[in-house]
Amino acid sequence: MRSLFTTHSDFSDITPTQYDAAYVWIREQGLLDEPSTGVPVNCRVFEAAMAHSGVPWFRDADLLIRRPDELPEDALRAAEILGLTPEAAYAQVSTAWGKLDTEERSRIGSAGELALLELLATSADGRVEHVAAWSDGHGYDIFVDTHQHSAHLEVKTTVRVGRLTIYLSRNEYETMLRDPAWELVTVRLTPELELIAIAAVPRNWIADQVPADRGAQGRWESCRLDIPPEVPVPGIPSVVPMLDKDAPEVLRGIPVS
Repeated sequence: MRSLFTTHSDFSDITPTQYDAAYVWIREQGLLDEPSTGVPVNCRVFEAAMAHSGVPWFRDADLLIRRPDELPEDALRAAEILGLTPEAAYAQVSTAWGKLDTEERSRIGSAGELALLELLATSADGRVEHVAAWSDGHGYDIFVDTHQHSAHLEVKTTVRVGRLTIYLSRNEYETMLRDPAWELVTVRLTPELELIAIAAVPRNWIADQVPADRGAQGRWESCRLDIPPEVPVPGIPSVVPMLDKDAPEVLRGIPVS
């Protein structure tokens, strides 16, 4: 335990209760599991504190904090206490946000795909398959097919209100270019992961936003798209002709009340 605080030599002002509370927190954050990771202890403590602090700005840190001088006062105070410069603190905030964002996107993305899959399986007059369950190389997640129509749905999910940010891979984009049945579908869930809205993003808007390769030696593989609220089209246009008469209205573009 003492090795975690090598930058401080005097803890005489800490009560036993405070010490015990700090020890429990350090243990819960996993800071005792791998004491010799090579990452400085103060950086590990600061990263854990930012990731689990619950401060409202952290969720949108990628938009709110673009430079060290944009760090909030609470982050700067914590950094100073731990002996970190604003530059080092900014790096740790970026690292912590990136880790949690990746985990959260995976969790929410899987929930969105499964919610839409379940809805389509009981609403479409045709075959519905979750192709992403066995391969991520198709360039889309869900396949819907009847004798007359087919749809290849790439699903992006969010629980946020007022902000829709997605990540599009090069494979997904190139699939869009060559596959007329491809459609980008956004699913909005409640914080409890219940489906409340579905919309499609026009492919011409996507094509206008993706980056361009500038030289033969450079190639983008993934990009982030911040989609304005007026861009998505409610419902899934490519699937509407395949829906049975009792299909939920949300698939036709009417949000769940």
